[in-house]
Formats: sequence, C-alpha cells, structure tokens
Amino acid sequence: MSASVSMPLGGVQVGSYEDYQRAQRAVDFLSDEKFPVENVTIIGSDLRMVERVTGRLSWGRAIGAGAASGAWFGLFVGLLLGIFAPDGSSWVGSVVTGLLIGLVFGAVFGAVGYSATRGRRDFTSTSQVVAARYDLMCNPQFAEQARAALARLSLRG
Repeated sequence: MSASVSMPLGGVQVGSYEDYQRAQRAVDFLSDEKFPVENVTIIGSDLRMVERVTGRLSWGRAIGAGAASGAWFGLFVGLLLGIFAPDGSSWVGSVVTGLLIGLVFGAVFGAVGYSATRGRRDFTSTSQVVAARYDLMCNPQFAEQARAALARLSLRG
C-alpha cells in the first residue's frame, strides 16, 4: 500500500510509547490476540545518536584487539585448511599455523590502524540511534480493532 496525501506513512496512529520495548510489547500483544500484525508499523520519532565512551584506546589495546581478531580469523582459516590435511599431525599444524599468522597480521593491522588516527580518537565507544517516541501505526481498516486490543493491554498494566 502506498502512502497518500490523506494518510501518513504507516497508516493511522493507534498507540504511542516512550521506548522501543513497550512498542514491541504492544505489537507482541496484538500478535497474541491474533491481530493481523502485518498491518502495523513502528515509527521512531525525534531521533538522536547516542555514543557511549567505553574506555581509553592505547597502543597496547589497539594491538591486542587487532591480535585477538586476527587470531580468530587465523583459527578459522586453519580449521578450514585442516580439513584437507592427510593426517592428524598436519591438521594440528594447519590450525596452529593459521592461528599464529592471524595473530601476527592482526596485531600489525591494529597498530597501523591506530597510528593512522594520529591520536585524534584515543577512545573506544559504542553508538546507537534512539528515538524520543515510538508510534504504533496501523492500516486504517484495522485501526479500531488495534485500539480496542491495546486498550485491553493498558488495563492489564
């Protein structure tokens, strides 16, 4: 269904929630009530990006993180190559060699990546986009049915 001038994208509003978990709970409740949830849309409004600083980034941390991710990749490649090994000892050799080569290359790439920043970003962080409000929108032909079910949900607490 395409949006028209008279109907906003997603349909008409049947609920509004402070956080995504409550909006998700409402849709889950509608699903439990056998409501046709394919007619529902969750729309986040007033978006903002939140970046949480998780720690200081140093040479040791950059090299260590690179070495760890390289070791995992090297282990994976070693296991794949070990499948084709003719006997057990060469299988172990393939795995250990892949692990060590991955560790070394990962450490080198971690150091190169850190040096490329030239100290402009000496911290680690995680970021996410969050909304101030989450509106539950519904196809107009099912809106009253959705409102009635959501009213039952709000009465349950």
